[in-house]
Amino acid sequence: MDIQDIQEGHQSEVMTKHGGSFLQKRCFTIVFVGSRSSLDLVAASEEEGRCWVRGLKKLTGRVATMSQQDKIEHLIHQHLQKADKNNDNKISFKEMKNMLKMINLKVNDDYVNSLFQQCDKSKTNKLEEHEIEEFCKLLMHRPELEEIFQQFSGQEQTLTIDELQHFLKEQKEMVTKENCLNIMQKYGLYDNGKLVLTFDGFMMYMLSPEGNIFNPDHEEVYQDMSQPLSHYFISTSHNTYLMEDQLGGPSSTEAYIRALLRGCRCVELDCWEGPNGEPIIYHGYTLTSKILFKDVITTIRDYAFTVSPYPVILSLENHCGKEQQAVMARHLKGILGNMLVTAPVDDKVLKELPSPEELKQKILIKGKKLKSSGPTAGQQEEATDECEEENVKNEKKNKKKLTKELSDLVIYCQSTHFQSFDQTWSRQVSHETSSFSETKAKRLIAESGFSFVIHNTLQLSKVYPLGSRVSSSNFNPQEMWNGGCQLVALNFQKPGMEMDLNKGKFRQNGRSGYILKPCFMRDRSIPFDPARPIEGSGLDRKQLIIDVITAQQLPKVNKDKKNSIVDPLVRVEIHGVPEDNATKKTKRIENNGFNPVWNESLQFTISVPELTLIRFLVEDYDSSSSNDFIGQFTLPFTSVKEGYRHIHLLARDSASLSPATLFVRVRIKSV
Repeated sequence: MDIQDIQEGHQSEVMTKHGGSFLQKRCFTIVFVGSRSSLDLVAASEEEGRCWVRGLKKLTGRVATMSQQDKIEHLIHQHLQKADKNNDNKISFKEMKNMLKMINLKVNDDYVNSLFQQCDKSKTNKLEEHEIEEFCKLLMHRPELEEIFQQFSGQEQTLTIDELQHFLKEQKEMVTKENCLNIMQKYGLYDNGKLVLTFDGFMMYMLSPEGNIFNPDHEEVYQDMSQPLSHYFISTSHNTYLMEDQLGGPSSTEAYIRALLRGCRCVELDCWEGPNGEPIIYHGYTLTSKILFKDVITTIRDYAFTVSPYPVILSLENHCGKEQQAVMARHLKGILGNMLVTAPVDDKVLKELPSPEELKQKILIKGKKLKSSGPTAGQQEEATDECEEENVKNEKKNKKKLTKELSDLVIYCQSTHFQSFDQTWSRQVSHETSSFSETKAKRLIAESGFSFVIHNTLQLSKVYPLGSRVSSSNFNPQEMWNGGCQLVALNFQKPGMEMDLNKGKFRQNGRSGYILKPCFMRDRSIPFDPARPIEGSGLDRKQLIIDVITAQQLPKVNKDKKNSIVDPLVRVEIHGVPEDNATKKTKRIENNGFNPVWNESLQFTISVPELTLIRFLVEDYDSSSSNDFIGQFTLPFTSVKEGYRHIHLLARDSASLSPATLFVRVRIKSV
């Protein structure tokens, strides 16, 4: 179930616009994970509305607590119900074969028949309830897990606390009697008064979050949050208001909700003159739809701190005249209230940027600012610091004068045109922020990587996609993170490898949207150049060995074709500094998406692990065209757990593909 949130009343954009004729208690909105549009509903009565909301919240809560084993059994029972064409709660051999195709498995008829006959204890040529259970148990048998279990359990076919300790030590887990006892009490049982772990309990443990490849400790905020903002990578969205492409797609407040619920901490507002004295937001000089500035600010107020308490930056691209700039300033102050930062924290001198901890529950404005000396009222500003190619001519004709009301709201993120790294250090002004096109940022990193990294210890740098990306495609953010750029802006609405990397990077640190940079990117005395890492400056060579063992319950790619079954292969990608980038893949397994077996080892050498991301990609092999995407999972190298691990795959839009998993063994060695 991919429900992310249940909104009661008139909270969504649709309900705000069209729900006024219905009582609030009859209205609710279902917000889904991923790219699926929200569903706005009106119940027949207030009581029915309450029942729906209560029921949905109870159902989502129950799904959230389901174990992986429960999800697998639920999936198979769903398919069994579909296969039972005559609804007699019995499964014939023919129906069983159809069910196997549904779960993405093509096997020899003789093998299926032998399993079927083995379970058909009643000899009726149909499997009844308990016989179906037995068939499913045989089908879901995990011989690779059983082999690992037997390696540590000895003759007794159960794990004692001492044997579990031995296994956890091999897994590079924290090994204490207390930890082992907790696992035993959670997954074990008593046998003749002795607490032991059976194979079923061991499998439940391996499929639990404790058996994941992603370090569960990193699901919480674990990094130092008291350093200057410039010392963090910050989750950043480009053209946040867009739901689709940037030529004619819809603009919506829902896009802001989605970004903020993903932990995004810097959102963009392209502000233009609107009718009736109200500023609007849309992609200028295009056919994208328009939304009210005040509606966007209200939405940001309501969702800014739902998943993260750390500061949100509003990147204003101001194209409004004086009157509507005054309206913008009034809405920002009136709607956001005390959330809005309107003066330096504790009246400190702006020698360095404040920390995420100091700015908890606060909203910052990034934009142009009037000069503090001389006649400022008539000073002109460029309408946007991100002069995308297709807008340059229009902007030159249409420069706007910045008003004091809006200028005064810019405290820590003053948009400034970048001149040179020498000028940055001659002035040493921490609260200035420069924006770079992806092309310019790549050039600076290639030509002056060390200087750019140093620059980014003091000031924030924003990198945005080229305006020629009309389909809202993205650049590779890893290149920009290598240069220490904090605000690497991506089109969140466009799924693909680039957004997988972004979500993978910001999965850590409690999904707070802030990731502390490695020390060699914060300390100005350490000369780090991403193109040439050296000892004592980020270089820490590791050998990464990934044994790709099996996969479980992979989804069908072509669900419309009943007989279509995937031929999966696994691709492992390393994304980091240039010398670390690599891709390796397994062979393909034909006609088996249910429980394919590879048992292949892939090896990589990594020079700067603290900047490295690992992307696991499962594809359906296609001989006549490019392979089809099945699922992926991306995580930082520093969040990887060693040992035997399950990887819970995600769809293209990051929705869960549960119970689909990869099973791997990870080993990391110093080189």
